Amino acid sequence: MPHAALAHPPHWLTASQLHPAPAAGVREWLFNQESLTRRLTALSADGFSVSPLVEGWQRLRSDECSALKVAAGSQGWVREVYLRGHGQPWVFARSVAARSVLQGSGLALDQLGSRSLGELLFSDRAFDRSTLQACRFPAAWLPTEVRAERLWARRSCFSRGALGVLVVEVFLPEFWPAAGIEA
Repeated sequence: MPHAALAHPPHWLTASQLHPAPAAGVREWLFNQESLTRRLTALSADGFSVSPLVEGWQRLRSDECSALKVAAGSQGWVREVYLRGHGQPWVFARSVAARSVLQGSGLALDQLGSRSLGELLFSDRAFDRSTLQACRFPAAWLPTEVRAERLWARRSCFSRGALGVLVVEVFLPEFWPAAGIEA
């Protein structure tokens, strides 16, 4: 999507850097270290599903290359999905890994289908998770049908040796009422 390149990269901040801080309920979802998949499964009373939107090799965005510590313009595996509660898109997730380290790593991101990447990452104890960061996500980087301004997003990098998988999760407007939170 060519228009996505026009969006200014978001300014990712840790919980202590985020001023003004979001409401407590929002902050709890943004900075909770547990598996988002598990939390959404519990919130939806097992009405959780994953809908893949985009999967394939692409040129990574500059903020992604920087977070993964790879050269600007690097190719990577990009996976975009909706995390749904009772069929409703609650979270838009974008996960990326640089081709240079993904190939030969044994991590088969291309074979996940409708399975959750989060479950895979949280079940493999070899992965370390970086500090969670949050921002207001650029609307231009969202799929057209859920495009909205100033949606809360979070990201962290899961690392195993040289391999890094950057996971961005954008909380969509339908999520907050389902969680009983005024965002």
